[in-house]
Amino acid sequence: MFTDQDTFQGGVDSHAHVFVPGLPVAAQRRYTPGYAAPLELYLAQLDEQGLAYGVLVQPSFLGTDNTYLLDALGQAAGRCRGVAVVDPGTDFEALRAMDGCGIVGTRLNLFGRPLPDFTQAAWQVFFKNLNVLGWHVEVHCPYQHLPQVMPGLLQRADKIVVDHLGRPDFKQGVQPDQLAYLCGLAASGRVWVKLSAAYRIWPQDSIEGCAAIVQRLIDCFGTRRLMWGSDWPHTEHESFNSMRKSLHWLTDAVASREDLAEILLHTPKSFFRF
Repeated sequence: MFTDQDTFQGGVDSHAHVFVPGLPVAAQRRYTPGYAAPLELYLAQLDEQGLAYGVLVQPSFLGTDNTYLLDALGQAAGRCRGVAVVDPGTDFEALRAMDGCGIVGTRLNLFGRPLPDFTQAAWQVFFKNLNVLGWHVEVHCPYQHLPQVMPGLLQRADKIVVDHLGRPDFKQGVQPDQLAYLCGLAASGRVWVKLSAAYRIWPQDSIEGCAAIVQRLIDCFGTRRLMWGSDWPHTEHESFNSMRKSLHWLTDAVASREDLAEILLHTPKSFFRF
């Protein structure tokens, strides 16, 4: 494991959220935080860890109102990129304007939601527009839903990012077969995976088998399609986690310094256009 002085200068946190109380929230949401996680606090966290850049992902509870995210990107002055939540009916000019503000992808958070029908005309036009802009589609869903979601995306989207190791559920013990479908997607060459939010996957007091799981993803995808994310401010898990703990989780799980350099620096800097 690296020491505090051995963090990667110039590294990238590929998954974080910023928000403050009082913002308009989505009618359908699983939770609403009662605290502030503003940009300035997030940037201070990056500085503390020696990280240069961050990727701000629209929180699910804010729905498709990306106003605060876009404002934060402007304030970050090139230090952050954004992943928005966008209605598939959004026209190309609106997407291009968001692109100019630093948005590089859109997120599909499908937890607790019906799976979309990507054969609908609006989705097909939407994905075509995303491909023109060079955006990726970020997918967050239980691992069981990946076989229903991914084939349609792979037919239409040029770049796909799977959140949080594909969201296997190891709360009752590690079951490597839960990664079988995800690992099978590596051959497409168009799927990236975020190594993030281990506390949403393993029990809070145990990350048994973590290194083996991460190594399996490295073996399948290679480090050029894996990226680390802190998941700051760790919504619904705030009291047990920190950016430092998330970084230590990665450095504990990845033995090779060269692999860590790819996952923390080279891959995300290229992918998110820093």
